Amino acid sequence: MNPPLPEACDDCLGRIPSFVRPQPRAVEIGAALRRTDGWACCRHDRRYPTALKDDHQRPAVLYGRGDPGRLALLGSAQVAVCVVGARRASSHGLELARGLGRELAAAGLIVVSGMAIGIDSAAHEGALAGGGVTAAVLGSGADVPSPARKRRLYERILEGGLVLSELPPGTRPSTISFPARNRIMAALAAMTVVVEARERSGSLITATMASDLGREVGAVPGRVGTVNAEGTNQLLRDGAQVIRCGQDVLDSLLGAGVLGRRVELARDSAPALDPGLEAVLELVEAGASSPDAVVIAGHCDAATAGAALARLELLGYLRCDAVGRFEPTALAAGRPQASSA
Repeated sequence: MNPPLPEACDDCLGRIPSFVRPQPRAVEIGAALRRTDGWACCRHDRRYPTALKDDHQRPAVLYGRGDPGRLALLGSAQVAVCVVGARRASSHGLELARGLGRELAAAGLIVVSGMAIGIDSAAHEGALAGGGVTAAVLGSGADVPSPARKRRLYERILEGGLVLSELPPGTRPSTISFPARNRIMAALAAMTVVVEARERSGSLITATMASDLGREVGAVPGRVGTVNAEGTNQLLRDGAQVIRCGQDVLDSLLGAGVLGRRVELARDSAPALDPGLEAVLELVEAGASSPDAVVIAGHCDAATAGAALARLELLGYLRCDAVGRFEPTALAAGRPQASSA
C-alpha cells in the first residue's frame, strides 16, 4: 500500500505569492493537483523540509511532482548541496557542473538546482548519471517544465528525484518568480556552490541568500579576465570556499575524516560499463585522446566511436577539454576491475 500523499490545509493553500495572477482558490488548486499527478505539502505536514524553517519567508506550501517519499531526504539541510551558475556557460564550466553533480550524488548527497539552461541543468544531469537524487526548484508551477526545451530533463528528474515549487499548478514563469525561488534553493542546501557567474547574476543572489541563512558558500575559481569568472572570483575574494571538485565540497561539509569513505562510496556507485564502452575507455587510457584516434586504434566507425566517447563523458569516466581531447577522470581510475572469471 502506497503511503499517503503530503497534505496542505486550506489556510496554507490560500497563502499564494502576491505576484501570481489570477489567484486560484483552494478547490481549484486541489483539482489541478489531481489532474497533473502532483501534491502539496504545507508547513503543518511533518514531511515539510525542516531546512526551510530557517527562512522567515519560507513558502506556506511546497507543490511537487515525483515520489513525495523523497521529501524525507530533504528533512535536513545537511544532506543537500545547491549547484548553480551561468546560463551561457563555457564547455569547461558545464563539464565541472556535471562532475560536481555526479560526485555529490554518488556520495549520497542531494543535488539541488533550478533546471535552468547551462550550469543548473548540467548539475542535474550529473546527479542523474551518478545514480543519486536531484531536486529541481522551478520558477513556475511544478507541472510546468521551465525552460520548455528542458522537458526531457524534467521527465528524467521526475523518475529519480523531485520537482518543487512554491507556485500553484499551471503557473507560468515570470521575472519575479525566479529570484523568489532562489531563496528556496539556498535554504534547502548546506552549501551553495557557484560554478560560473557574471559579476551581476542570479547565481550571486542565491549565494548571498545562502550566506544570510548561515549556509556555506563555495565557488569554482575561474580565469581572471573572463566574463563568467567575474562572479565566482568575487565570491572567493569575499571568503567563499574554493571548490575544484566534489571532494572539496565533502571535505568542507563533512570533514576530512569522512571524506575518504564518501569518495570510496562514489567509486563503488560508479555506473557499470558494457564491454564496448570498457574497450573504448581502455583505448583512451592507452593514449587515444581523440575520436579519430579511437577509430584507428579500435578499428571501428566514427559514429560508434563518437557515441561511446559521449556516453563515457556523460557517465563521468572521461572529460573533454576545450580542443576536443579526451582524458580519463579519477572515477575511471578508481572503477572496480572487471572479473577475469
